[in-house]
Amino acid sequence: MKTYLQLNVKIYSSQDGRDIVLAVLSNCGFESFVEHENRLEAYIDEAQWNASFLDELVALSLNGIDLSWSIQAIPPENWNAVWESDFNPIIVGKQCAVRAHFHAPIDVLYELIITPKMSFGTGHHQTTYMMLDYLLKYPPKNHNVLDMGCGTGVLAILAEKLGATQIEALDIEPWCFENTLENTQHNSCTKVAAMQGDSSKIPHKTYQTILANINMNVLLIDIPLFSSRLEVKGKLFLSGFFQQDLPAIEAKCFQNGLKLIDYTTKNNWVAAHFEKIDG
Repeated sequence: MKTYLQLNVKIYSSQDGRDIVLAVLSNCGFESFVEHENRLEAYIDEAQWNASFLDELVALSLNGIDLSWSIQAIPPENWNAVWESDFNPIIVGKQCAVRAHFHAPIDVLYELIITPKMSFGTGHHQTTYMMLDYLLKYPPKNHNVLDMGCGTGVLAILAEKLGATQIEALDIEPWCFENTLENTQHNSCTKVAAMQGDSSKIPHKTYQTILANINMNVLLIDIPLFSSRLEVKGKLFLSGFFQQDLPAIEAKCFQNGLKLIDYTTKNNWVAAHFEKIDG
């Protein structure tokens, strides 16, 4: 199992300064972020860590962003304790709640019980929240659904609760696969098929809804494949990138027969809704 590094960055500048730090660390390969007031936690696989990443923070500091930082290793066995210390239930819209098994039940139409362990995807991160919100706005009732980069399986679980016929949930990481299996069991799911692998493992079938909350570089590689698996007028929801990256994502989608319908933003993160056009 992997050991993660937690980079704690205290930011004394404006919201713009925090957005810049987020963008820089995302481009360095940090996988997930937890935002607090005047503080940012960024997580990266220790094997992907390079001390030169700190040079990026030094450069930001020299260019007027007032910040300080520290870094610590989080052994795999301690990940749950770190997560549980910060995890409070969240409400998405008025219909959906995400909570852990140790939280009291929440009286909403769609209650998701998620134990992330080493996987990311509780709804707290802006990208996951926006993707959950998109599913609520565009319920995949009677759809075949693909959840690529499923993490905890939270999107696949909500898709089933919203009436999807069959959901394939893929992630390249083994603990995400295992965690998705656990979480689907916690939520009594019967229509989610969890699989480990990259996009080459996507079944040779078509979907009416595809979800992909990954990162910009992976999305740009996989968009042609997503399009080939999407039915005409099918919906593709993408997230995991920043607002300044939307033009590149939109251009790649347009090249592959996908039209931008709308998008939403949260703290400079973007979730975008595309539809496959005929011909």
